[in-house]
Amino acid sequence: MNDDEDIRKYFAAFHLYDTLPDAVVIDDFGDFFDNKVCQQRYANSRGRDLAMIKSLALCHNAINYANQKGSCKLLLSDTHTHQGDSPRFHFIYKKWIHTTFTIKEDDISGSFILKGKSYSPTDNTGTGSSIKAAKYSIALQYLVFDGLVNDQVE
Repeated sequence: MNDDEDIRKYFAAFHLYDTLPDAVVIDDFGDFFDNKVCQQRYANSRGRDLAMIKSLALCHNAINYANQKGSCKLLLSDTHTHQGDSPRFHFIYKKWIHTTFTIKEDDISGSFILKGKSYSPTDNTGTGSSIKAAKYSIALQYLVFDGLVNDQVE
């Protein structure tokens, strides 16, 4: 896939596939949405937001369709949501993606915190969400679970 249009075409044709995937992984999801191109396409200063919402809605519908036939999971990664993008991206993701994971480097070298947050699809306030966090480290090329941590870790 090269851009947001390719993502939408892929998911719009999901019902035509003879065999549905068990999982769909899209790495660096936000990189598919060039701000200038999206603004021009939609003639709107928030064109990127509109393109992301359309794509996420199609992803959501396609995965729901696949889950009626079997089991299919969607995994998106996006490095931009925690590098200064505004909270509206969090709102957009929260509306369409019901579980998010954040990986943040810990103060200790080689350690990081993996925080999972699940949202209720009907809760727009965020008060119905649950947070779980765990600390991991890498030792001798192995991922080591160091334990659960306080869910207040940001």
